[in-house]
Amino acid sequence: MPIRIFVFYCLVLLLPAHVWCQAPPVGQWRDHLPYHQSIQVAASADKIWCATPWSLFSIDVSDNSIERFSKINGLSETGITAIGLQPAGNKLAVAYYNSRVDVLEGNDIYTIDAIRTSPVTGDKSIHHILMRGQEAFLSTGIGIIVINLDKYEVKDTYIIGGTGNKVPVQAVAADGQFFYAATTEGLKRAPVSGSNLADFRSWQNLSGSNGLTTGEVSSIAVWDNKLAVLKNDSVFVSNNSTWQFLYANEWRIQHLDVSGNKLLLSEELNTAGRVTVLTTQGTVDERIEHISFTRRPRQAIFAADHYWIADTLSGLSQYASGRFEPFVPNSPYSIATGPLQVFNHTLWAAAGGVTANWQPTNNKDGLYAFSNDSWTNFNANSLAALDSFPDVASLAVDPLDESVWAGSFGGGLLHIKTDRTLELFKQNSPLQQAYFSPGSYRVSGLAFDAENNLWIANYGGLQNIAVRKKDGNWRSFFVPYSVPENGVGTIIIDDVNQKWIIGPNGNGLFCFNHGQSIDNPGDDLWKWYRAGKGNGNLPDNNVLSIAKDKSGFIWVGTRQGIGIVQCPQEAFSSSGCEAILPVVQQDNFAGYLFSDEQVQCIAVDGADRKWIGTKNGVWLISADGAKTLYRFTAANSPLVSDDVQQIAIDGNSGEVFFATSKGMCSFRSTATEATSSNSNVLVFPNPVPPGYTGTIAIRGVANNSIVKIAEMDGRLVFQTRALGGQAVWNGKDYKGRTISTGIYLVLVSDDNKQEKTVGKIVFIKK
Repeated sequence: MPIRIFVFYCLVLLLPAHVWCQAPPVGQWRDHLPYHQSIQVAASADKIWCATPWSLFSIDVSDNSIERFSKINGLSETGITAIGLQPAGNKLAVAYYNSRVDVLEGNDIYTIDAIRTSPVTGDKSIHHILMRGQEAFLSTGIGIIVINLDKYEVKDTYIIGGTGNKVPVQAVAADGQFFYAATTEGLKRAPVSGSNLADFRSWQNLSGSNGLTTGEVSSIAVWDNKLAVLKNDSVFVSNNSTWQFLYANEWRIQHLDVSGNKLLLSEELNTAGRVTVLTTQGTVDERIEHISFTRRPRQAIFAADHYWIADTLSGLSQYASGRFEPFVPNSPYSIATGPLQVFNHTLWAAAGGVTANWQPTNNKDGLYAFSNDSWTNFNANSLAALDSFPDVASLAVDPLDESVWAGSFGGGLLHIKTDRTLELFKQNSPLQQAYFSPGSYRVSGLAFDAENNLWIANYGGLQNIAVRKKDGNWRSFFVPYSVPENGVGTIIIDDVNQKWIIGPNGNGLFCFNHGQSIDNPGDDLWKWYRAGKGNGNLPDNNVLSIAKDKSGFIWVGTRQGIGIVQCPQEAFSSSGCEAILPVVQQDNFAGYLFSDEQVQCIAVDGADRKWIGTKNGVWLISADGAKTLYRFTAANSPLVSDDVQQIAIDGNSGEVFFATSKGMCSFRSTATEATSSNSNVLVFPNPVPPGYTGTIAIRGVANNSIVKIAEMDGRLVFQTRALGGQAVWNGKDYKGRTISTGIYLVLVSDDNKQEKTVGKIVFIKK
């Protein structure tokens, strides 16, 4: 059965757009996938299709409007390797990294999972798709897989190695007589009318004779009744069964394509890129080159009187008559592999971070800000200074002026001021280089305390904890325990101004109390939390995440579950305050909380519930951890990957952002940050339109208040309690019946039992 594509629209209706259009309706999802790194482009009469390593979008050539496609609106996966379009544009095949294939036809999506689940061993990665009639020919690491586009099933598999072995196929092309396959063994062909193309003996290797040398062929295309072949960095064409050299120079050719009877070559040289257009005679018709738009061209086509260039660094652009126009949907530049933080309706997301054993990755994608439904990207493309600022491993927003501090695992500390000017702390600053890696300034944790001092984890420094005080002066400290590389990581501040610092690579958790004065080292106190009773009682020494909840408890996520420090203010008392390991009931068994999971991240929402990210999806658990409220996986939800690495929550809207190994997505949850009184109460959607079956949100009410829905004469329809500062309603009365068209009162009772009307809901049934 097909999956019907669906799109969620932001319902403005009677509410201010700046309030509600920043998040989907309660209970719904949206994606925040990158669109800046295109890998393939295809064209039909009315649409241009573009694929990135994570996402897919189309452009309507009549008005240049853009439509995005992802798991949120019907695709089965995230992470694209190839697309193929029927010549008439009726069906588009989309191949993913896990070898699953979707076929888009009109408003339907058909998913083919047989390749992914097949017991056939070997590399089943899909490199290229040829659409021919009602068949799709997939070039894979084991051979050619044929899909029937009428039945949406695998029709055949061609294993075409010279001895019947599996051989990687890079591309397939076809003319009226033959199929051609570009393989690591050379160029092979078989007759289109062949009766048994699954027999490797049906495939003739053309390399090594008639002018085509032996060796791998990486790209092919039928061009003007000839075949163009890319071998190494040279283009050859067939001519009456012989091969002639056509084109080569010092530039490296990444791909060739035929479009509009032109041969288009995507080329690179050092840091430059270009598209060379050849005529059928082999002469250069045009060279398309731009410092911004053709940095790493992957493919180019000619359609709708324009060239369309898919570039792995600059996204998709349109070119004609010397003029470029970008077509990159607003999005983060890349996936967020570093920390996330939300402050005052703005999400900050970082790229980079460190490897599992705390080594640099040299990721220079920078950091991204999401505000008012729009992304702003900060990296070397827009700010040259960030070219030497890789691996953003820590973030903190100054609560006084909302400027942003970012720590690089190698490039020091960056201050992005509110006017977007930059201040960099590296050499010639109080930061220290890693003693084992000269010139590497590693900032692995950042946090502001209640007095607006910025605490800094300076990984590898001889004094590996620093503080930039509110007055701009600095002090440095060292963790008084012997740990490899003087490693320190994420910092959080508790309710009594103590610093809790992750010890990377299995070194537990440090608690630091600077005493009465930062400037007096004589009253500093340190405690080292590790596994085992008497040592802090963590569930494991490999601490991956920490968070402070609304009770002031410190939640510690490790490779083997969660520990909770429930008395952090007593950390240095004689009793010691060790972590507790909560036991929860799961089905008919009791066990330690998440004891079999790597707890990679923890976030606390407005109702003090905990969102837990692991390698096996995300959980929402109750405030005390005793009950699972949600569990999202890539299989049961639009979550783009089960590997959830970071979570951040916009307390104003209740939107929860998940940074995963395949990109970012978000879910509008039911809880928001609480207010002390019922002020600025907003209802969404309002009016409730006909046919609406989603959740109705009532936001801005006091924490834990009783919210009632009543008819105009006061007759009770529904009653609930607010989660944080938001109550939700499914539009049904207390007997489960959909209510009738009309105007309904929203009544709220606070802790003093005082009830007042705070709003009205217009409900339109039909």
